[in-house]
Amino acid sequence: MATAEDDYDKLTPEQREVRDKEDRAREEAEQAALPYTWKQELHEVDVRVPVPKGTRARDLNVVLQKKKLSVGLKGKEPIMAGELCKDIKLEDSTWTLEDQQFVDIHLEKVNKMQWWENILTHHPKIDTKKITPENSKLSDLDGETRGMVEKMMFDNQQKQMGKPTSDELKKQEALKKFQDAHPELDFSNAKIS
Repeated sequence: MATAEDDYDKLTPEQREVRDKEDRAREEAEQAALPYTWKQELHEVDVRVPVPKGTRARDLNVVLQKKKLSVGLKGKEPIMAGELCKDIKLEDSTWTLEDQQFVDIHLEKVNKMQWWENILTHHPKIDTKKITPENSKLSDLDGETRGMVEKMMFDNQQKQMGKPTSDELKKQEALKKFQDAHPELDFSNAKIS
């Protein structure tokens, strides 16, 4: 049976543009109908739930669990409630009441390398393949990730200039040290790979 993705591959660029536009409009309408708004980055999700103006924190019933979220006014049906689409780090997730009219919920993702399709599993999904992440700065990254990215960038630059990568430079340096320590050995036919 053909899937929507198979059909998409068979479309002309013009037909794809029309389909993408229709999909975006449908997605935006579905998201606008939700009783909250949300945005995400790879490592976190922020949800904003409007509540009646003048609401106090003590009037709220907010439940945050590893895989569950519920927001509402005490004694009333929740505004939103259900199973989260992915797990959250409970100890790093918070909620606050802003201007007595919005509940702002910050959710830290357990899997920081995955986009969420929705907040609650029973709500409409977005197409995560069409997410364009904001450009991040190297300074935003943790030390280990930053080091990896810088190494990859250096190696890519070196390759483009026909020069050795950082790993190849390390091997050459190790061989030179070994040659200096053992001048009696002949390395003229040595190949480094």
